[in-house]
Amino acid sequence: MFELRTLESDDWPIWRELRQAALAEAPYAFGSTLAQWQGTGDREDRWRARLEIPGAHNVVAMVDGRPAGMASGVPVEQAEDSVELISMWVSPAARGRGVGDCLIREVARWAAERGAKSLRLSVMPDNKRAAALYERHGFTDTGVPGDLLPDGLGRERVMAKDLMNCRFPA
Repeated sequence: MFELRTLESDDWPIWRELRQAALAEAPYAFGSTLAQWQGTGDREDRWRARLEIPGAHNVVAMVDGRPAGMASGVPVEQAEDSVELISMWVSPAARGRGVGDCLIREVARWAAERGAKSLRLSVMPDNKRAAALYERHGFTDTGVPGDLLPDGLGRERVMAKDLMNCRFPA
């Protein structure tokens, strides 16, 4: 059994635990690295600032009382009617239990509630499992080139979901 929990800046130790686990377990899936969030980058004020992004919605999945998954919805600066799904990750022990599905649904629900017409995300082109999860939730490739990958050649895959006709259970 699991539950979703919305985080505030005082919950930064939970976010820190999950984010560092995500960057260690799946470095191929993120634009930032574990090294950037350790050492001098591992500061309380930095973790709090991450959870204080204006207008953001940060949610974690708690499985048997332990944090096991995370996702955030953040407003897109250049498009007021769009929200971006970022920092999505589910621990290997919790995969296959619907945790990722619930995290995506929660961010989509929140985005629609705040008036967003679309939810977009970026996924690494090699991350087939994540892309398949997003496709199951109605995300499609936008054809817009994403951020440049560290190799300087490839780009992230940008996907989006139309929220205009989505219904969310109360």
